[in-house]
Amino acid sequence: MTWRNGLDDGETAEVMGLLEETEKADGVAPVGEHVLLRLKAHRDVVHQIEPVQADVRSEHFILRDSGGALIGYAHLDTEHEAGAGQLVAELAVHPERRGKGAGARLVEALLERAELGTEPDADTGRLRIWSHGEHPGAVRLAERYGFHRPRELWRMGRELAEPELPELPEVQLPEGVAIRTFRPGEDEADVVRVNHRAFVWHPEQGDMTEQDVRTKEREDWFDPAGFFLAVDAAGELLGFHWTKVHPDGTGEVYVVGVDPQAQGGGLGKSLTVAGLRHLRDTGRSRVVLYVEADNVPAVKVYQRLGFAKLDSDVQFGR
Repeated sequence: MTWRNGLDDGETAEVMGLLEETEKADGVAPVGEHVLLRLKAHRDVVHQIEPVQADVRSEHFILRDSGGALIGYAHLDTEHEAGAGQLVAELAVHPERRGKGAGARLVEALLERAELGTEPDADTGRLRIWSHGEHPGAVRLAERYGFHRPRELWRMGRELAEPELPELPEVQLPEGVAIRTFRPGEDEADVVRVNHRAFVWHPEQGDMTEQDVRTKEREDWFDPAGFFLAVDAAGELLGFHWTKVHPDGTGEVYVVGVDPQAQGGGLGKSLTVAGLRHLRDTGRSRVVLYVEADNVPAVKVYQRLGFAKLDSDVQFGR
């Protein structure tokens, strides 16, 4: 086991390969998008002449076998360590090397880093570990080390061309409100402002920066034609719906954010419907979204739009 606060080019390629193999075996990515973006950002700059700076928000745990082959990886997000004191981890074990203690070794290394120890009655609250798709192996590790489930994220989905499901309603906007598409280079600051106001309570989404938006604009999936902004008569941004299309053609309700002062009049639903109609009209037959399991009002809105729960991402904590 080795620890890194930055990866070299070879290690980054190895880790990306391990994550890809894990996703193929499990049908779900073992780490979230922000981890992949940080790894990609590093990969894109390692060949520049200027020295590469380690991402101070990330720590990496590399687990190899006696022959040097990579068999396990854990990413530790330290972005909120100085403030809330929380550390959030995601990990992967090579599908062919499971059941031999690699996952336990990674969890123990994370617990040691968080200074919690491995006993179930150790100090609590500092370390959280995601299990995407609520993998059975992760559930067993959580039980072994006395983790509970402070957070659950539902993945919901629906078919867009299934006649048995509710037809998408018409977009009905409040008086004086119009929908237009995102303008790269002009709208980033306004989107970040509304996003922060809409998600000030959210541990990840609320921290989105203009640089985060620009980074995602460079991704292959980014399409401003699928990024909808609701504005008032003066052009002030009230809310947005950012859609995404995955490599397999699945659409996603990526982010829907409405300024608190504009909430309560159905604008969020209208933006959601506008994005769904765009995905359908551009040939997407299936759409997914992620929502906090305890956000009952949002879950009910999505259910009325024909969405049903597919699976869960669970955050385990001590």
